[in-house]
Amino acid sequence: MSDEPLIAFLSDYGLGNEFVGVCHAVVARRCASARVIDLTHAIPRHDVRTGAIVLRATLPYLPDAIILAVVDPGVGTTGERGRRAVALRTAEDGRVLVGPDNGLLMPVCGRLGGVGNANDIRQSSERLEPVSATFHGRDIFAPVAAALADGVALAELGEPLAPNALRRLNLHVAVRTADGLELHVLHRDTFGNLILDGEVPQLAELGIALGDELTVRHPAGDHVATFAHTFADVPPGGLLLYQDGLGMLALAVNRGSAADLLGAERDDELHIGVE
Repeated sequence: MSDEPLIAFLSDYGLGNEFVGVCHAVVARRCASARVIDLTHAIPRHDVRTGAIVLRATLPYLPDAIILAVVDPGVGTTGERGRRAVALRTAEDGRVLVGPDNGLLMPVCGRLGGVGNANDIRQSSERLEPVSATFHGRDIFAPVAAALADGVALAELGEPLAPNALRRLNLHVAVRTADGLELHVLHRDTFGNLILDGEVPQLAELGIALGDELTVRHPAGDHVATFAHTFADVPPGGLLLYQDGLGMLALAVNRGSAADLLGAERDDELHIGVE
């Protein structure tokens, strides 16, 4: 690591409590030279899938940083069905990630050739004692990430774990059809925009260009949208398909809510075709 090692931190903790600040403090106590980049702490509570999608989408913008990600509804569970705490190194680029073994980290690893090495860190010598049953971000994940930032080898932080034993998420994938693109709603943001599982190159393969009008079919009804660069490219109340800031296709209403207009929820299937 550099003289100023970096830790990129994502969670569902929110900012209305001390959780994020305490994790920062734990990192600072273990590795005073580390700098923490807060990606977001506004992941919806317990929403592992949205956390995984956001983490994967932000990867191209991250510097060489240890990724600390905590969206952990299974915290404190034990036994055969209990979730592990893990530290991973990706097969490509050697990225190191720390977090719960609930699928949260796997989409990022998938972008980087899969998992090269994995360790179960539940009993790590770096963890804080006593370990809280409900705050592993403070007691396990943050101190292990800080130890990695301080130069401790991954192999020294826990027991080896076979990469194929790690839990994975089942994420929808956009599918090309004879007359368009079948997509799924990944999540709804705070503006009512619908983030989809498609990308712009898939539209290009269909010959769809900026300014084209499209039919958006949803079980609740059909709508006409414009493939646009930004919100103001359509009149107020107009529906648009656009590329969001993280590179995903999304539906929005200029000065309105696409979720409300379409009556769409997470996991809903949409079909987009040329008008």
